[in-house]
Amino acid sequence: MTTAFNTKLAKLDMLRLLSKTRRRGAHKGGRTANKFGTSLEFSDFRLYQPGDDVRQIDWNVYGRTQKHYIKRFLDEQELSVTVFLDCSRSMQVLDSKWQRAKELAATFSYIALSGEDRLSFVPVTFKNHQKVSRKGAIYGRRVFFDILQLAKQDSFGTFAENLSKNTLKNNQLTIIITDGLEPSASFEMLLRLIAAAKQEVRLIQLLAREEIEPSYSGDIKLIDSESNDSVNISLNASILANYQQALMEHNTKLAALCRQYGFSYLFTTDDADLHHFLFQECKAKRVLY
Repeated sequence: MTTAFNTKLAKLDMLRLLSKTRRRGAHKGGRTANKFGTSLEFSDFRLYQPGDDVRQIDWNVYGRTQKHYIKRFLDEQELSVTVFLDCSRSMQVLDSKWQRAKELAATFSYIALSGEDRLSFVPVTFKNHQKVSRKGAIYGRRVFFDILQLAKQDSFGTFAENLSKNTLKNNQLTIIITDGLEPSASFEMLLRLIAAAKQEVRLIQLLAREEIEPSYSGDIKLIDSESNDSVNISLNASILANYQQALMEHNTKLAALCRQYGFSYLFTTDDADLHHFLFQECKAKRVLY
């Protein structure tokens, strides 16, 4: 088990979060910022100007050109990343879906920390779990393991309304892991709020195969996992087709909302190959590199 665990993390060490934002934190990190600073990564030379640090003059270049040039270096600073995990009842109701949701949250949290970015992990709607804030690769394994060990517990309210109450100040990259099974209007309000905060967003919609292709038939009782409301229906091919059509339209609208606000949208299922999702789909969507 330990060998398999180490192998999995070793593969994740190859990945980094891709961000277009030019804003960076004030602390040193592991990614190259779009400005010049004091890291050891050489950029280029420029002519010396009054006020420059004379210690940065390259005397070897002066010997060849008889002109004073200084070296420029690229600054390496951290990115502030928040991973929001939807912990509502609809996410916890199926074991395979809940397990994959935790795997996704643990994976993106680990990638952020291994890249020396500043991580906040928030299990949204949980009553008894506080936000986790860490910085540095030294915490990667522990945070990864702790998220995987999250046990099911009571949740309160909807995902969208609870996330909207979380502070988004100073965050730069937001990763949202949710099933998206709330009214489109709720998500539109949420995404508008995040867009106003000038953040990059990666929304990952996760559904169980059972939710996409229900295996039920005949007379059944359906119970809403969020409201506990129930309804008795006779499930036949026509009703199933209508359900799948409505689900597809809902997902399409969620993806369209993400495009409208300039956010990345990815869709996956609890039975999808996680390695392919990370190393192929996330790279293709320029979420990871």
